[in-house]
Amino acid sequence: MDYLQALLIAIIEGLTEYLPVSSTGHMIFLSSYFGIQNDDFVKLFQVSIQFGAILAVVVLYWRKFFDFSKFNFFIKLACAVIPALILGKLFDDKIEAVLGNPIPIAIVLILGGIVLLFIDNHFQNPTIIQEEDITIKKAVTIGFWQCLAMMPGTSRSAASIIGGMQQGLSRQAAAEFSFFLAVPTMLAVTCYSVFLKTYETSQMKGYELILKSDENIKIFLIGNIVAFIVAVLAIKFFIEIIKKYGFKPWGWYRIIVGSFLLIYFTYLK
Repeated sequence: MDYLQALLIAIIEGLTEYLPVSSTGHMIFLSSYFGIQNDDFVKLFQVSIQFGAILAVVVLYWRKFFDFSKFNFFIKLACAVIPALILGKLFDDKIEAVLGNPIPIAIVLILGGIVLLFIDNHFQNPTIIQEEDITIKKAVTIGFWQCLAMMPGTSRSAASIIGGMQQGLSRQAAAEFSFFLAVPTMLAVTCYSVFLKTYETSQMKGYELILKSDENIKIFLIGNIVAFIVAVLAIKFFIEIIKKYGFKPWGWYRIIVGSFLLIYFTYLK
């Protein structure tokens, strides 16, 4: 992976991590197009640059994350992330096996898009506007919804937002709680990928792959910085879009992109 490829992947991560369009799916398609998707460092890079996206949420909502008087907020996030931690560990190998096959990911993109076309009409009477009104039980339920995103192409953001709306949250409240929940979820995945996971081809830990060369270190740092900057802009953009138009534009986007990629990888590649 060269610097241009890393830059493009980081931009895609920053743009799509918090949008309901599947950042993993987009990065896999881009890596497949470049012919680098089977490289261990590329797999690590795609996960580790989520750290930059995590910082975007912490910076934008810093009052929330550094207000330690609101202990319930942290309890809710801790409870909500437990399902993803357990199921993610149990199904890690199966998830990685799917990552190398873009066809099912394209299909999931399309199916998820169809769901988003109708989601606004289905949940029209929210009862929860503020995060403070979300109970621990509802937070855990949203955490289970988030686990649907273990199938690449689903979108962690889409799954947790739909879960939030199903639990009575408004569009904005569901989106913001999805952002908050992403921080412990992606931090855990990133730490596991960098410090604990041994990659099959190289038989190296993630941090060993990063430290293997000066170029890998530079690519890792550049990727996280770019992902952070782009994610800050994407979060602000997304909130404004769902306030005005809801989720239908993202549904059409997923259907169009998924259909194009399905045709490309089935007939053209």
